[in-house]
Amino acid sequence: MKRIFKVAAFLMAGLSMLSLVSCGSKKSSGLVGAGATFPLPYYNMAFDAYKTSTGVAVNYGAQGSGTGIRSLADRLVDFAGSDAFLNDDEMKSMPAVIHVPTCLGAAVLAYNLPGVKELRLTPQLLSDIYLGKLTMWSDPAIAAVNPDVKLPDMKIFPVYRSDGSGTTYVFSHYLSQVSEEWAKTVGAGKALKWPVGMAAKGNPGVAGNIKQTEGAIGYIGSEYAFSARIPMALMQNAAGNFVQPSTESISAAATGNIPDDTRVMITNSASEDAYPVSCLTWILAYQEQAYDGRTIEQAKTLQDFLYWMIGQEAQAMTVKVHYAPLSADMAAKAKAQIASMTFNGQPIQ
Repeated sequence: MKRIFKVAAFLMAGLSMLSLVSCGSKKSSGLVGAGATFPLPYYNMAFDAYKTSTGVAVNYGAQGSGTGIRSLADRLVDFAGSDAFLNDDEMKSMPAVIHVPTCLGAAVLAYNLPGVKELRLTPQLLSDIYLGKLTMWSDPAIAAVNPDVKLPDMKIFPVYRSDGSGTTYVFSHYLSQVSEEWAKTVGAGKALKWPVGMAAKGNPGVAGNIKQTEGAIGYIGSEYAFSARIPMALMQNAAGNFVQPSTESISAAATGNIPDDTRVMITNSASEDAYPVSCLTWILAYQEQAYDGRTIEQAKTLQDFLYWMIGQEAQAMTVKVHYAPLSADMAAKAKAQIASMTFNGQPIQ
């Protein structure tokens, strides 16, 4: 009875999931997830294709990474979507959780400046904008990096996420790497106390605010900027190059050693071709699946779905919506994570 009340509360909170079936129901033939808005365009395409291929519906509520992680912790969903991996303290607070990377993306800096078709930003300029130290687009510091651009004498309106967000974690993690002042005064996190700016919920909310507000700039998933036709700034990377976000520049960020548990940030990559605010996004699930009355059939359904998400058919869809596919090494480590799932301590067969 307690579980029924929990699920009802979860639904009342605003997760619209058609055909939702409780994770603990033995009659469940589908999967329920919640979390990151960042990969939603890709997930919508992949989940529809999976249902067509297998008949298994995947109902996903895109309410932000923070909500997804809390929903998994409360055992209201089969899996969570997150753009931030669980840190060591979070891992200790929950039963063992596996991290399955599904694709690569980027938190791009979208802007609304009439007449400005190309804008270049350095890490210093970006941190100063979000610290409130730069307030006008015509500031000499911005003009110096954009000598061939006629910048408007217009106020800067930074936009940030109001909800607990993995995209916020990626963005603030990047700023913490490139700005000592940001690291000391604001730091990295899914939800922050922002020095300045306008709040908006979810990637769609931030994209909407930018599109409607002249002078606005904000961080959003690259697909939202592409689909909304919002200009994106070229960011100076660690090698000193100004790079436009693209499938190629995002993939270039995923170089170097990937740990076996795949918990790694790829911001501020040393690669000379890398877009510097690139990231992985993950599906999180419990390693041990025998909990809250779940059946071996439910566990197998989830595992099969996760294997499919890192397979060729699903990965080929990433580029169609401006994400980047997993590398062979990353996919192999994701596969090992999925294979580690158990039911009553035994491998899922």
